[in-house]
Amino acid sequence: MLDDDKLGIIYTTGAYVLWGFLPIYWKLMQHIPPFEILAHRIIWSAVFMTLVILVLRKKKQFIDEAKQVWRKKRSLVGITLASFMISLNWLTYIWGVNNNHVIEASLGYYINPLVSILLGMIVLKETFSRPQWIAFLLAGSGVIYMTIHFGSVPWIALLLAFSFGMYGLLKKLVPLNAMFGLMIETLIVSPIALIYLLGIKQTYEQVEWVSWNTVLVFGAGIATAIPLLLFAAGAKRIPLSMVGFLQYIAPSIMLILGVFLYDEPFTEVHAVSFTLIWAGLAVYTFSRMKRLKKYESRAS
Repeated sequence: MLDDDKLGIIYTTGAYVLWGFLPIYWKLMQHIPPFEILAHRIIWSAVFMTLVILVLRKKKQFIDEAKQVWRKKRSLVGITLASFMISLNWLTYIWGVNNNHVIEASLGYYINPLVSILLGMIVLKETFSRPQWIAFLLAGSGVIYMTIHFGSVPWIALLLAFSFGMYGLLKKLVPLNAMFGLMIETLIVSPIALIYLLGIKQTYEQVEWVSWNTVLVFGAGIATAIPLLLFAAGAKRIPLSMVGFLQYIAPSIMLILGVFLYDEPFTEVHAVSFTLIWAGLAVYTFSRMKRLKKYESRAS
């Protein structure tokens, strides 16, 4: 039988691998407008998570946690903002992938950890260590270099990084069970998604909706929930330093897909910018692992 560490690595790696290959799934739905994909993703995520909670017999625990969120104004505001942030992140990602910006999407998830550091400093008043300053300056230089040479801000990457960074910050301020958190978030925005789908001239009339298309929209909820459930199961079994190291699997897969599968241009400017960002991430990851090892040795 596998021990907890190995099982944690398998679960967490599985989550990041699935997230890395997710562009392929959204590309299959390229003929559907991004807002419509988002609406289906929200609704079917809520449906799938309801089934998961019922199958795992966690209905009572979920209701108790939902009641606690409802009673606390700060928690309710926080989880509501989190639901809108993750919806914005999903929409940006779907739009970017389906408009041939997979490489830029990968850039967003590479710089996300450093954006989280910045938000922690601004909102939580956390202090920067010297390696974190170096990492942030290197990554910032990479983004600025790309902006100057391409003449436009990589807004998809920045929107992905900041929306997910804000989502992570809100989740930290309102700590919830990962499974229940996703359920509550999708329930909050599901009415808006449902009104949107009912209010538009459905794409069903414009596209020949054979069973394959139906499977794709229904499967959007499963494609959303399964990696998150794997991540929740894995992250609690392994050290934070290992989670931090494994998180770069997803954007690396996205980058490879963008270059080799979807033939997106990877220019000299991309190479320089990504190298600066990777260097920043290397400094950040090394310093983080070193600090966690020191803390773990003191604790033992």
